[in-house]
Amino acid sequence: MILAAGRGERMRPLTDRVPKPLLPVAGRPLIAWLLESLRGAEVNDIVINVSHLRETIEKAFGDGASLGVRIAYSFEPEPLETAGGIAWALPLLGEEPFLVVNGDVYSDFEFARLGRVGRQLVPPARLAHLVLVDNPPHHPSGDFCLHSGKVTRDGDERLTFSGIGVYHPALFAGVARGAKRQLAAVLREPIEQGRVSGEHHRGRWLDVGTPERLAALERAVSL
Repeated sequence: MILAAGRGERMRPLTDRVPKPLLPVAGRPLIAWLLESLRGAEVNDIVINVSHLRETIEKAFGDGASLGVRIAYSFEPEPLETAGGIAWALPLLGEEPFLVVNGDVYSDFEFARLGRVGRQLVPPARLAHLVLVDNPPHHPSGDFCLHSGKVTRDGDERLTFSGIGVYHPALFAGVARGAKRQLAAVLREPIEQGRVSGEHHRGRWLDVGTPERLAALERAVSL
């Protein structure tokens, strides 16, 4: 699943007429780079949640055939936040663990590796697996720590959640369909109970959340 339903407030005025996933990077929509990476990892069935300017995203990619993937859309009348959007889309995602990635992430992470990880998510012992990265300048305090492959909230070295994770549907059992809920709130208790694993990605990663970061990515990709 690609999370693409937000309004992109920090990107305004760019996102007043163009949804953030369609903002161009080296002549291609930002989300197209992500779709290409997923296809390369043989992730061929993709759900994209949409809300703000949904028609432009659906028109740009259709059913995904032109990109060699199959795309289904989860429409939210108003954005439901991260966990709320995932819970809303569960009927499209099935009963097995699934990959979720933020639509504004650019990374060289190898998504194919997460297929094996997903098969290891067995409730109630293990509900999620998070990919963490070094703290970027705009988020120096980080989000979580890693201890022996488990995500914790306390520790010596804090890392930032990359927006890439694998989740078992059972993680969202307590999220009412249509409710607004942040993923961090849903993960809090499982993390405290040691039911969330993780890994540290040390390669390229950028959260394209502002015009300045979009420009930086444009320069990097164009080199």
